[in-house]
Amino acid sequence: MCGIVGYIGEQDATPIILNGLRRLEYRGYDSAGIAVLQDGKIELRREVGKLDRLVDLVRQQPLAGNLGIGHTRWATHGEPSARNAHPHVSASGEVVVVHNGIVENYLELREELTAEGTVFKSDTDTETIVHLVDRFLAVDGDLVQAVRHTLLRLRGAHGVVVFSTREPDKIIAARIGNAGGVVIGYGQGEMFVASDIPAILEHTRQVTFLESRQMAVVTRQGAVVQTLEGKPVQPTLHSVSWDPVAAEKGEYRHFMQKEIHEQVRSLTDTLAGRVDFKQGRVRLPQLNLDAQQARAIERIVITGCGTAAYAGMVGKVLIETLARLPVEVDIASEFRYRDPLVNERTVVLAISQSGETADTLAAMEEARRKGARLWSIVNAIGSQAMRLADGSISMQTGPEIGVASTKAFTAPIVDLYMLAILLGELRGTLSDAERRKRVKDLGRIPDLVGRCLDREAEVINVAQALKEMRSALYLGRGVNMPIAYEGALKLKEISYIHAEAYPAGEMKHGPIALVDRDLPVVAIATQDPWYEKMISQIEQVKARGGIVVAVATEGDERIAALADRVFWVPATPWLLSPVVTVLPLQMFAYHIAALRGLDVDQPRNLAKSVTVE
Repeated sequence: MCGIVGYIGEQDATPIILNGLRRLEYRGYDSAGIAVLQDGKIELRREVGKLDRLVDLVRQQPLAGNLGIGHTRWATHGEPSARNAHPHVSASGEVVVVHNGIVENYLELREELTAEGTVFKSDTDTETIVHLVDRFLAVDGDLVQAVRHTLLRLRGAHGVVVFSTREPDKIIAARIGNAGGVVIGYGQGEMFVASDIPAILEHTRQVTFLESRQMAVVTRQGAVVQTLEGKPVQPTLHSVSWDPVAAEKGEYRHFMQKEIHEQVRSLTDTLAGRVDFKQGRVRLPQLNLDAQQARAIERIVITGCGTAAYAGMVGKVLIETLARLPVEVDIASEFRYRDPLVNERTVVLAISQSGETADTLAAMEEARRKGARLWSIVNAIGSQAMRLADGSISMQTGPEIGVASTKAFTAPIVDLYMLAILLGELRGTLSDAERRKRVKDLGRIPDLVGRCLDREAEVINVAQALKEMRSALYLGRGVNMPIAYEGALKLKEISYIHAEAYPAGEMKHGPIALVDRDLPVVAIATQDPWYEKMISQIEQVKARGGIVVAVATEGDERIAALADRVFWVPATPWLLSPVVTVLPLQMFAYHIAALRGLDVDQPRNLAKSVTVE
């Protein structure tokens, strides 16, 4: 969603902010802007469209100053336009603000301010914030108090960053609820503010994260953190190990392609330090789990959105198979609005790449209110989902820039497999020999993934043949049923081709009516316990003249004879097969989109981190 970057220090703020916004482009946006304190005045540059247009505007109308904030906006109130882009400046010209989130009571506030004579220059909810700060500043004469009073008037979830000509030695940043992160970066005689770590990573590795209902007064010398009510908070300083080079495309055309090929490394990193192959054991110390606690669990509810939810569907099969523990998968945006049946004997396990997904965080909070134990699997260290949880597992994939998630899908599957082994051991459902076998299988995964990725040229050939298709049907069964959903999601996300996924056994209950010679049917038919059933589905598609694209185990002559096109994958232990079967589907979607000349990394209407409903 929206991205924020702020700077105060000795350097020129403009290039730091623009480069930081560039690092946040992966979040999705439709306009961008920057405000810099120049010669005692707030100078503003805003443009609709991609960041390059803002950069061109700044080149034509230069900005220079040691204090500034910038923003990439994803429209919620008001169309994408320069007038609706952030930052927004008050009528007095003394206050400027950028904002992530939605002001739920903005109409009420707008009417109140309009009645007092305030003239609005945009259609946004955000503009109410800057006018409120300006009004309180005129009364209080103190920026911190003015921001505090403003924030207490807002309903909803927000990330807000403000500065003023009245107090040009500070930036104020605040977070309310789950509208996205607010990160404070520490330098030498300079400080940084951002909505996500990659924006400031080339300048600092020392950061702190604001919790909900906290605000920070940031000066060149450091940051003072307090609650909205004014109570002092001692922030925790984190040292971030990500390498800025990891956020560059390198030899690849797009970030998505790079991230697909990074999965050998990301899965190796996911296993590192957690699997003792000699002892045949898994260690997940951040879950703080012992045998007594594991046996006390009656049910696990996995929650997430989109790709994360599909990873959770795989996890259901893994945990139920190895730990014999009932698992439900609940879409986070639905979970939060029901009266979910969870209690202290339930574990609610949230999966989120960003750790800032609004619906997932709200689901966690609902589960906490009902007494459930919270676990999370997240990629962003220090994110809200990690901090809310009683225990967590880090995906350890490094930055994922492409909006369509790839390595942050396979990593949580492996994390869930490790969790299933650990639960199985602690609950006594896995024998010593079985546990060792499952752990040994884990060690094969990086090599199997590498072998899949080596067959990219074959995937490109299929993509070239089918790039003009208008629709596709994806079928899978058992542990690979969620891979059908994920494969269809990837295709529709980045190629804008309609794709639908079904459990293969449900094909006769409706979708078979769509099958004809113009409809490619992607069937995941590896040699697993559901293999014969999938062969039957393929034969039914062929009998009706459909085009079959199969994901199949290398050397399978039956599939070779039946299917029109085949994505070959190496023989893999069936519980781990989703890690390899999804890879050709990721590459297929990527190359279809690339061949159609689309913006693969930033597909239309989508954002990397969905921090509003």
